[in-house]
Amino acid sequence: MARADRPALMPTGSEGPPTGGPPVADARARRAVEAVWRIESARIVAALARYTGDFELAEDVAQEAVAEALVSWSRDGAPDNPVGWLLATARRRAIDSYRRRSARDDRYAVLAGQLAEGEAATGAVTPPVRGDDLPWDPDRIDDDILALMFVACHPVLAPEARVALTLRTVGGLASEEIARAFLVPVPTVQARITRAKKTIAAAKVPFELPPAGERRERLGGVLSVLYVIFTEGSTATAGDDLLRPDLAYEAMRLARMLAAVLPDEPEVYGLQALFELTAARFPARTGPDGEAVLLEDQDRRLWDRSAIRRGLAALGTASNLGRGLGPYGLQAGIAACHATAASVGETDWDHIVLLYEALGRIAPSPVVELNRAVAVAMASGPQRALSIVDELVATDRLPGSHLLPGVRGELLIRLGRTAEARKELELAARLCRNAPERAVLLRKAAALT
Repeated sequence: MARADRPALMPTGSEGPPTGGPPVADARARRAVEAVWRIESARIVAALARYTGDFELAEDVAQEAVAEALVSWSRDGAPDNPVGWLLATARRRAIDSYRRRSARDDRYAVLAGQLAEGEAATGAVTPPVRGDDLPWDPDRIDDDILALMFVACHPVLAPEARVALTLRTVGGLASEEIARAFLVPVPTVQARITRAKKTIAAAKVPFELPPAGERRERLGGVLSVLYVIFTEGSTATAGDDLLRPDLAYEAMRLARMLAAVLPDEPEVYGLQALFELTAARFPARTGPDGEAVLLEDQDRRLWDRSAIRRGLAALGTASNLGRGLGPYGLQAGIAACHATAASVGETDWDHIVLLYEALGRIAPSPVVELNRAVAVAMASGPQRALSIVDELVATDRLPGSHLLPGVRGELLIRLGRTAEARKELELAARLCRNAPERAVLLRKAAALT
């Protein structure tokens, strides 16, 4: 779990520490810059995007300011107001960029005039670092961050580009961290981010909140990106680790941020509740050597009770807003049944079946059906559940997934059909790309030999 508390390396213009020329940053300065970027990157980029009106330029000049801070803070120490220093430096970089484009550009004239007014008021000729400087309009902070999320998750972008851009601009993660989390090459992530920014510029996507009429419609795209990020963190699709808690906790942080700026949206709270209740089980899901621990074998004393309380509170808020639970709220309700049960045997499986049936009506998918089959097996026995699974097999609804033969093997074990069960579990193991999950499947198959 320690990885989740590690600060992200902030991006620079070259995707790494500056090389050559200026002196290399010392450890203290690097830690200071990392801490500021990790906490405030979303506000910095959002404020710069509103200031410049150019999303790509905002991120570029923010990175340039970070690179300059690594050198300057090593030499002079961290300023009293590090965020103000970064913003002022980035603003100057933006003006330099416009100056290079056109000395007579109207936008440059406006920006330069604003900067001149600020310097006239403060007498500053270098980036202001006073502790009482406000680096952004406090009345606009929430709208800026929310606009940043909507831009990063704009429907003109491909789903994988939305994920990468959100983690980069809103989460403050470097390309190396995103690549490591999703097990893709760093150049692939960099290319996705670059294409995403170019697409946003080509589509002339404004840096602003969508109109009220569009906001709820486009909110689904934002929530789905956070859901994908958390899902990959809670059960990695591939690799040697069952969990990637740093990725899951980043999605949780962004969900809390979204709930703070959209307090009237029940699905935002539903998503937050789902994350909290699911992450509460993280401490018990792996053993000392990283091996997967199944739900029935988990030591529930290790579950994070604070996270469960937060999740139940968020689920209560989603319910009390009066518009009914959506897909994320229903999934949170299922997670709440698990989180509040003393054991697998004491879990309210009948209620979970009802929740999956409701979820299947408003957000049908083969994974929902498969999970419903598991709940039906616990509530009513394996034979009824097997008929649901066999229907998924017959219609080829989950091609290439290890989940379907894995569940089918479990049901066959309970029905005493061990030879068939072993074949299903071995098939599931061959399809599974996550090492701890694969080890569990192989152990179960071997036990049937």
